[in-house]
Amino acid sequence: MTVEAPGVAVPDVETFRAEAIDFLRGHADAAPRDYGAIMPPELRDEGVAWQRVLAEHGFAGIHRPVDLGGRGLTPEHQAVWLEECARAGVPPFLNMVGHVLAVGSLLRYGTDEQQQRWIPPTLAGEVVWCQLFSEPGAGSDLAGLSTKAVRDGDGWVVDGQKVWSSASRVSELGILLARTDPDAPKHAGISFFVIDMATEGVEPRPLRQMTGDAEFDEVFLTAAHLPDDALLGPLHGGWGVAMSVLTDERGSIGASIISLERRLAAMAGLGGDLDRVERERLTALLTRGTTYQYVAQRQAAGASTASSLLKLGITELGFDQAELRVDLSGAEALLDGAATTGLLAAPGGRIAGGSSQIQRNIIGERLLGLPKEPRPT
Repeated sequence: MTVEAPGVAVPDVETFRAEAIDFLRGHADAAPRDYGAIMPPELRDEGVAWQRVLAEHGFAGIHRPVDLGGRGLTPEHQAVWLEECARAGVPPFLNMVGHVLAVGSLLRYGTDEQQQRWIPPTLAGEVVWCQLFSEPGAGSDLAGLSTKAVRDGDGWVVDGQKVWSSASRVSELGILLARTDPDAPKHAGISFFVIDMATEGVEPRPLRQMTGDAEFDEVFLTAAHLPDDALLGPLHGGWGVAMSVLTDERGSIGASIISLERRLAAMAGLGGDLDRVERERLTALLTRGTTYQYVAQRQAAGASTASSLLKLGITELGFDQAELRVDLSGAEALLDGAATTGLLAAPGGRIAGGSSQIQRNIIGERLLGLPKEPRPT
């Protein structure tokens, strides 16, 4: 059955699900490993090739407008696509920054010219995006950023430093927050820009993690000139642009449930010849994980502040799982291996995608209605 929408035939959700499953069965071998929302720099070529396969077969930008290279379907169809990709173990798109944050902000706030210039090549796999939001001096207080953009004739000159930028060294474009009014209250004096990463004065430097990998970069911006049309959305209104699209970062709840189910299955595989204390630790983790599954199933499909409950819970579950795995490995955990690498990577989960401290603030203030954390004047 198909539902007719203006200008496009829209298959019902279950018809589309069958179509997606059939496509993935025939093409999953062409995909890179399922790296999740963040494309590792070393998998750029494989990720780009996979995005081009998706575009060729009509699975790029499923709920994006047809005239911009998308499929023109609904968010419900997109949620199904994310779920089936999770089941197939393949990335649903090249990366979250480009296909969720950048495209989402362009659709909400971009001019027709900006949308036509940047969205079709993004969906077609011709450009890779990175995010230039966080700063070393701002911590979790994103509004405390100090990177500045100063008017210069027909454009802007940007100076500052960004950090934790995933794959910026292999990206063509970036979304950038910079302060454009230093005298305004900190949330009110920020603007949102699109930046060409090949611009003179833009220098990404890899950040080596304690796992030995370098998934993230710090980016130095020194007198980097942006054209006037790099501004996306209202001048000094970049905070609202950023917040409106960051709520989309949590993604499909159905895909999250599938990923959690796999994690619990892997966790259950740790069982075997365990003593009583080890069994109790493992049982407690599995019980917590099952509870998070039920919480996820009760939540609506769209992103909301309730997503913080799952983000915090699953992050802490992963940390405790990594600790248990190392403890069960015994002396082998002193050597290089999967358990050791997992433990070294686990603390990063408490920072990535919103720190655990920030999630607790959101839960307390917005969900439980507790008094807001005191803030300096």
